Amino acid sequence: MLFYSNRRPQDAAFLTELKHMQNRNFRLVATMTEAPEWTGEKRFISRELLAEHVPDLRAPIYYFAGPPAMTMAMQGMLTDIGVSEEDMRSEEFYGY
Repeated sequence: MLFYSNRRPQDAAFLTELKHMQNRNFRLVATMTEAPEWTGEKRFISRELLAEHVPDLRAPIYYFAGPPAMTMAMQGMLTDIGVSEEDMRSEEFYGY
């Protein structure tokens, strides 16, 4: 499962391709946080959003990437949920 958050669809690299890749083994949850015209999910990635799609929030290994503030927020949220540090992988992207 991929939770893919962007401000607007035009900011989302490979969004069309990711939508077409969905099948029983891969599900995309795309959220656009600043796109009034977007008819899909508009929330930030949160515990509540994850809980709507993941039966046991502590079971997966989480991979998250983005600006440093976002990755730190994700790590904090997952820690609060009870996800172990060994089950988190992150990469920070700088410069935007």
